[in-house]
Amino acid sequence: MLPGLALGAARWLGYLPPDCEGIEIAAEAGFALERVGLRSARSVFAEALLKRPLRAATALHALARRDERRWRDSLRGACAVTPLRRYPAWKVPRLRPSASAETASPLRIRLVLFASRARADAVARSLASLRGQTHRDWSLRILWIDGDAPEKPPGSDPRVTSAAWTPHATGPGLCGDADLFGVMRAGDVLAPDALILLVRVVTDERPDMVYADEEVGWRRIVPRLKPDWSPDFALAAGYVGAPALLARAFLARMPDEPAETPEDFALALDLAACGAARVAHLPRILCRREPIAVAYDRAERLDGHLRAIGSPARVITRDGVLDLDWPVPEPAPLVSLIVPSRNRLSLIARVTQDVLMGTDYPAIELVIVDNGSTEPAVLALYDELRADPRVRIENHPQPFNFSAMVNAGVRRAGGDILVLLNNDVAVLRPDWLRVLVGQAVRPEVGAVGAKLLYGDGRLQHAGVVVGLGGEAGHILRRRPADTSGHLDRLRVAHEVSGVTAACLAVTREKYEAVGGFDEAAFAVDFNDIDFCLRLGARGWKTVWTPHAVLSHLESVSRGRPTGTARERFEREAAAFTERWRAVIRHDPFYHPALSLTTFGEELE
Repeated sequence: MLPGLALGAARWLGYLPPDCEGIEIAAEAGFALERVGLRSARSVFAEALLKRPLRAATALHALARRDERRWRDSLRGACAVTPLRRYPAWKVPRLRPSASAETASPLRIRLVLFASRARADAVARSLASLRGQTHRDWSLRILWIDGDAPEKPPGSDPRVTSAAWTPHATGPGLCGDADLFGVMRAGDVLAPDALILLVRVVTDERPDMVYADEEVGWRRIVPRLKPDWSPDFALAAGYVGAPALLARAFLARMPDEPAETPEDFALALDLAACGAARVAHLPRILCRREPIAVAYDRAERLDGHLRAIGSPARVITRDGVLDLDWPVPEPAPLVSLIVPSRNRLSLIARVTQDVLMGTDYPAIELVIVDNGSTEPAVLALYDELRADPRVRIENHPQPFNFSAMVNAGVRRAGGDILVLLNNDVAVLRPDWLRVLVGQAVRPEVGAVGAKLLYGDGRLQHAGVVVGLGGEAGHILRRRPADTSGHLDRLRVAHEVSGVTAACLAVTREKYEAVGGFDEAAFAVDFNDIDFCLRLGARGWKTVWTPHAVLSHLESVSRGRPTGTARERFEREAAAFTERWRAVIRHDPFYHPALSLTTFGEELE
């Protein structure tokens, strides 16, 4: 996969096998190759040894084992991937002067900038960036928040007007007869082609809102690489930022609520935009913002917004982070927890104890799908569990097929909510199931996944990125449990492309609507991600939440499959890539400038 053009140019390093005769590149219109070079494996290894010695050692070990894929991925991870903290150095060779000439467009842009006299220098920087835009049909209204507007200097740009801020301003009123409306902060500096690129997206897609990426800071610059439209994330965290433009027609449909302060106005606009039906994201860094702390009570505003739109969600604060809590219906629906298992007393005893005794949800049914256990201690445990009316044991003596076992468990289950659960997980918080059910019963949600930790406390599952590692992979695995992720997204519930079946909640209706797990194509691997993507194709989104926390005990020790297991894995991987090629090319919730080789949100 080639990286996305976050700045104007991209670089890619890839492995060519000895029998390579040519390279074919699939790219969009306007793609141009500036330079192609061939490097020896020895020179790349030397660079890896210099930059990341541990990755170089991993590559050397893979080479000795004749593991070509691990060899090339380890070298790429050392030489072609840059940590986010080194963004300024990564940025320099990828910058290109704007080649965007102004094109005829009937779309007019009205921007509002809130200013104070103490920030006159920042206002000047923003004005200079606007005057350098290749798109000329814009106007700016500067609203001064600390008194009357200064006298307009002679010969100044007629597109720029100013006035004192007055309470009760509304979006439609400030937008006037312009086609697109946006809010700037003093100090925002737009790239020269920012407006014309955004206008082109609006012309092509006609969205209610369009937004792009930004960088923040002056001395220490960091990028904010945003996902495609993620309304749950936007509602809780307000990630959209700048630059962003709203269509006048959408503004006209917004509640006409006057704002007392500029901060109130900007926040009300941000929250209202979360209800947009059509939103476009341009994955380009088109604005630099100053890291200014904005003082407003988002929790109070968000709570009022949720009440106004009739949402059942409540605003909560966990560990100092604002998020949404989705209630469980009354009475609580029956949840069937489906646990495929075979032998391993220590595992099945732990998970059954945690589900039946360590979970505070009131309506539980445990369905164990046993794949031919022979250990006397496990069979004795089953005899004890059968005395509990909440437990069902389904014998499934066929050859191991995880998808078939899950489907068999669903057929035996009686609950309206299904929770797929591995036999090697342990419950860490008693409210985990309530959190999952609250998300799963939302009409727009398909699958829901939990935060899973390895037995040593490191992060194992924080959602799946399609395309990561070639097919699909867990983002930020083996990081500390409190890792916040880029844009702090691991601190709130948000949309992802897939979650693992080690802990996955879904309503029975939606499970059956897509035909359950595909036991023919994905007997062992990729079945859960395929399931989530099929839900997505039907219009149901997948959500990962950090508030349901479990431990995935055995997963840390699993190695790569070998022999016939490896052949089976490769068949399933090929079937997955053939079926979901478009999503592999672009996971909507993972920025195209981030690497698909490593698992740590690093720059390609």
